[in-house]
Amino acid sequence: MTETTQIRLLIVGPPGAGKGTQAERIVQRYAVPWISTGDIFRANIKEGTELGKRVSQLIEAGQLVPDELTNEIVADRLQQADVAPGFLLDGYPRTVDQAHALDAVLGAQGHTLDAVVLLEVDTDVVVERLLGRAQIEGRVDDTEEIIRHRQEVYAEQTKPLVDLYAERGILVTVDGLGQVDEVTERIFTALDGRQGA
Repeated sequence: MTETTQIRLLIVGPPGAGKGTQAERIVQRYAVPWISTGDIFRANIKEGTELGKRVSQLIEAGQLVPDELTNEIVADRLQQADVAPGFLLDGYPRTVDQAHALDAVLGAQGHTLDAVVLLEVDTDVVVERLLGRAQIEGRVDDTEEIIRHRQEVYAEQTKPLVDLYAERGILVTVDGLGQVDEVTERIFTALDGRQGA
């Protein structure tokens, strides 16, 4: 990797696929910030920003944060100086509409996404993994039925997004099963291969 290399990435994968673990390694390897919408929401709320107050009111009322506000928050984050060498997005975009909003923000800066890393995992393996985690952490609400439902919702919501990026030729599908280091190596090999292309 050269000093001038810039990389703009998105990571997607079902709950329990190990996204957080791999995201940490990706941002270390490419020296770019990890941009998680959940973290941005929490930071804005903590700092008492105008956006944070709006998000806080919605959450307290038990409502979902609408696309427009999420788009605005991410757009604001992507204007910051530390994002110049690139970034890893996590949790955004979740929908095709959000993907188009991201296109507009990046397009205005003369950029596009370089790659979308899709961690593919077998549902049964992930269910087992999450049931084990729930037991260790004492999450009595995480039953097999609930976990499977979350997997289905993820698949349903994410498929149009995955299809969009596959059509654009920037989808990098990685087998998310196996040892953590093995999965990391697969991701780096795939991304480095693209950069050399």
